[in-house]
Amino acid sequence: MAIHLSSVFFNKTSISPPVFQHRRRPPLTVFATASAAPPPSSPPTIQIVGGKTASWYGNGNMDSSNAIESFEEEYDWADLETDLYHWTKTLRPVQWYPGHIAKTERELKEQLKLMDVVIEVRDARIPMSTSHPQMDSWLGNRKRILVLNREDMISSADRNAWADYYGRQGIKVVFSNGQLGMGTMKLGRLAKSVAAGVNMKRRARGLLPRAVRAGIVGYPNVGKSSLINRLLKRRMCPAAPRPGVTRVLKWVRFGNDLELLDSPGIIPMRMSDQSAAIKLAICDDIGERSYDFTDVAGVLVQMLSKLPTANKNILWERYKIDSDGRCGKTFIHKLAVQLFNGDEHQAAFRVLSDFRKGRLGMIALERPPVHSRVA
Repeated sequence: MAIHLSSVFFNKTSISPPVFQHRRRPPLTVFATASAAPPPSSPPTIQIVGGKTASWYGNGNMDSSNAIESFEEEYDWADLETDLYHWTKTLRPVQWYPGHIAKTERELKEQLKLMDVVIEVRDARIPMSTSHPQMDSWLGNRKRILVLNREDMISSADRNAWADYYGRQGIKVVFSNGQLGMGTMKLGRLAKSVAAGVNMKRRARGLLPRAVRAGIVGYPNVGKSSLINRLLKRRMCPAAPRPGVTRVLKWVRFGNDLELLDSPGIIPMRMSDQSAAIKLAICDDIGERSYDFTDVAGVLVQMLSKLPTANKNILWERYKIDSDGRCGKTFIHKLAVQLFNGDEHQAAFRVLSDFRKGRLGMIALERPPVHSRVA
């Protein structure tokens, strides 16, 4: 398996999630029905991704026919965001803010004063939705490395689109796979090189050099602890495929010249953007008690029928059940009757689990927004 890795640090650059541009048209379908009661809790090759400038989803040099195709795709993704906004309006709001996160935020702000570089980890399937709205203000001008983890769950076209998007802002991004360890050693070397100036300044003042301090931050379950464990080649930080496993800040040493801070996932106290919240639930980046499985799986079914880059027949190929893309809950009901004796919770869990484990293919739920058109 070829792993694409682009790794350049960025300094004094703000990464603010841009706003999607929506096409002016009514939504195709509203995801109606009231939500049900909450369910019970239950050596690969490393290749550098190019930095070609582009204006539409990573396609920088286009003839007129390609421009037309990109124009169509642009509005497909924008339409999907518009529809998703309307689908989520009638659902139970997704909110999750366990007590340890508030404590983590207070402690993290204190630890930031000790950090030479910050490594922000996001989910490669939803980089926008896993961007904390307050991260820029917390970090200020501190040096940062942006990591998109789970890069094995998105296509090369998705990776190139995000690399081009950040490249147009003067930012390049590291794609990694924390489960298999791809990109972690490069990340460690990059962290030390980013903060090399720290010890240069210490020497100039007659002080001895010290280990570089790097903090790893991000949303719950985006793979922060897994990255550290792979980097250290031993299990130093608790990690599991569910949110909320790490609950305390912990410094660990990597060799003699790098210290890493593993931190619990941080998330906004209130999720005002329910489209982002639903995507967090779909990708298992938020506690499962915060959402209704049937609602979330139904939205996923509708998204899979409309995603411009997804295989429109994937649901039929996997479950042998037709989906018209207009009512995800109808599909979940059919699946429940066919496989789970009418248990819709189990059917919804199966669909979400299949997506999260990559059984439905390499599928990104977001693409970079478009700010300008090709002249």
